[in-house]
Order: sequence, then structure tokens, then C-alpha cells
Amino acid sequence: MYDEREIDALKRALERLSEANPTLPVFESSVDWERIGTVLDQAAERMHDNYPYHHPLYAGQMLKPPHPVARLAYALSLWVNPNNHALDGGRASSAMEKELIPRMASMWGWDECLGHLTGGGTMANLEALWVAGQLHPGRSIAGSSQAHYTHSRISSVLGLRYEAIDAAPDGRMDTNKLETALASGDVGTVVVTMGSTGLGAVDPLPEILELRQRYDFRIHADAAYGGYFTLASGLRDDTRSAFDALGAADSIVIDPHKHGLQPYGCGSVLFRDPGVGRFYKHGSPYTYFSSTELHLGEISLECSRPGAAAVALWATMELLPPEPGGEFAAMLDASLDAARALHRALTDSSLFSPVHAPELDIVVYAVTAASSSAASNLARQVFAAAAEKDLHLALIDLPAEDCVAAVPGMLCDSDTLSCLRSTLMKPEHTDWVDEIVARLSAARRSI
Repeated sequence: MYDEREIDALKRALERLSEANPTLPVFESSVDWERIGTVLDQAAERMHDNYPYHHPLYAGQMLKPPHPVARLAYALSLWVNPNNHALDGGRASSAMEKELIPRMASMWGWDECLGHLTGGGTMANLEALWVAGQLHPGRSIAGSSQAHYTHSRISSVLGLRYEAIDAAPDGRMDTNKLETALASGDVGTVVVTMGSTGLGAVDPLPEILELRQRYDFRIHADAAYGGYFTLASGLRDDTRSAFDALGAADSIVIDPHKHGLQPYGCGSVLFRDPGVGRFYKHGSPYTYFSSTELHLGEISLECSRPGAAAVALWATMELLPPEPGGEFAAMLDASLDAARALHRALTDSSLFSPVHAPELDIVVYAVTAASSSAASNLARQVFAAAAEKDLHLALIDLPAEDCVAAVPGMLCDSDTLSCLRSTLMKPEHTDWVDEIVARLSAARRSI
């Protein structure tokens, strides 16, 4: 699970960090190292109760191990424990975060923007919809029925109406249904999902941009999961067109703790118009800052935020720049390749039937059966049997009528179809597809 060279690298970095503030008098804290060691042993033992998220045989939820440089940089920063709310609380880490945002925005061709890191995609999306509500007060938020459920929750928290737009059977927003909603004149912002967490489906952004020429609404791109795929070279044509159009969105959310190789929690929100910063201004009496420079807390709804997240992401982007054709982009292409290889293998199998061709690195497939209810029951059994063979998957319930056509001879006798879902986020998954298929098939035959 860990490499001893990691500890050596961290030790060298800590020695370098210790060279700071050489004129300060030395002091010692009183701690009981023996008791600390005992508690750490207990914590390590408690942590045994986890799935092997780091291993390629874990292909369930969106859990991608942080890169060693991110893990070590995050740990290194904890000896300072910076707070990126106020510049006074995180001078170096705040500077790193300010450097990060333009580099991230350059992935979509933005020369300037306003943005910052967040604790995750939920907080980032909340800020984006909060700004949307400020710009279009009283108007509703619209998003695909396959959009993340937090959008409807966030809208409720903000006192905004939320309208779910039906998705087509492929999981992408139905733009005809969207236009019907837009014709009412009530919709102020459309949430475009750039990679749904269920199916990995990418909404047709170019078509939605055409609608924006005829109707007055903002576009918020929820690219929390899929945003980094803008760097990939192996996308299919319609998906490539959607990512190429991302620069026309008004705001973008992307989670470095998904495909950005970062520890939890590290999300981010970016606004194409820096002028939206005016909505963050406040007259708090707690003006305890000693610097007149911009504080990240002045453009964020969150107050205290871990500077460690900025240090980790900065180090990762120094080592692996987010550029097309680079080493980081090759990791994304590897995930695409793995998903397509798994899809091909399952298509050729008599035991399973994929219900969609993967757009990104999520593969959803039904267990072959005579009816949707029988397939759902088998999927739950295969899920458990696979875990016994150290293969960890996920389950997803989909409208049965949208899926049965992909399964030869399956009768639709239920409202939903429970399917198996594999997320192949790790670059190493390309070398493990055959093993995954073998264990999956063995799990099915064991029932």
C-alpha cells in the first residue's frame, strides 16, 4: 500500500521545511510519543475496515488514489497547517492557490477568471448556483434528470426552483425537452453535466449553446467528475465537441479529488466573468487581516479552508502539468481505453450485457436474464459474490424501459433495472481488465 521511499522523500522535505524562520528561539511541546504510537496503531487497525480503494480490483465508486506527490505535499503542509481563508493564515499556500486557478482555467481557454478551491463539488456547485441566483433572481435552475442529486438540494437551500429535464436513453439531456422549459422564460440557469456520476454521460453542450442564442439563460457546467477529460485525446467525436465547447460556459466546477489525483476534499469553482466577485463582498466587523492583498476568503462562501489542498494540487501540477499530450493526459486516455476494453469483453459475453457504450470511464451492464426483475435480482447477487472474490463493483438502478433493448430477449416486467457499474479511474486498470472479467464471470457462475 505504501512505498518506503515515500517516507524518505517526506523526511527530506520536512528537513527543508524546518530551515524556515531560523531566528526564532527553539521551544519544545510536551507530548507522550509512546501513547501516540499506541493510538496510531489502533487507528491503523481500525482502518482495516475499508475496501481496497487503491487496488485495480476496486472498480466501484469514484475513488481514485492520490498521486504520491499529492499525498506527500499534503502531509508536508500539515506541519504548518495553513488556512487559506485569510492570507495571514496561509501566505505560501494562498499564493499557490492563486497560481493554480489560471492554470486550471487555461484548460478551457480562459485568459482570466475568478475562482478558488473548495472542500468538494457540492460546495463548488452551491457557489455557482448562488451566483446564478444573484444574477437571475426569481428564475429557476434546470438540469438533466441524470444530473447529480445535489443540484436539486442546493437549489432548495438557496430558495431557487429546480426543474429536472428528462434525459434520453443514453443518459444525456434531451434538448427538445430543455427547449420546452426554456420557452416559458422562467429558466435562469441550465446545469450541463459533463460526465454524470451514474453513467458517465456528457450532456450535448454544443446544442445547448445554440439554444442560448435564442433564449436568455446562463450555463453552469458541472464537470466535477468529467472535467479533466478535456485533456484526453481518445474521446469519441460528440463527446470531444462537448468538451471543446466548455470555454463558453459561464461557470465550471471541477473536482481535483476525482481525476486530479488529489486527496479528499479538493473541489474548485471557476467563473468566466471575474466581476461576479462583487457578490462576495461583505462588511464583516472581523477585519483582523494585516495585509491589503486579496484574501481568498473574500471570493469564497467558505471561510476556513485547508491550505494543504492547495499545496498538494500545486505540487501535482508541477510534476504533471494538465496539458494535452502530457503524462497526466495519458492517464485519462488509459482510463478511457480500460472502459472500452471492458465494454468489448462484456459485449462478447453471454453472461452480461452493457446497456450503454461508455463515454468516459464508467461501464454499466446488466446480468443477462429473461426479465428485468430477474436481472435485477441476479445483479445484487453478483455484486456480493464478486466482493467475495476481491472484486468490488457498484450497483445502479435505471429505468428498465431504457435498458432492456440492449439485452437480447429481456422482458421488461419492472419499473427499474438494477445494473452493475464499474468505474475504471486508475491508469492501471488497462492491465487488469482480463482479471476483472474473469472474476466477474466466476462470480456469476457461482450463483
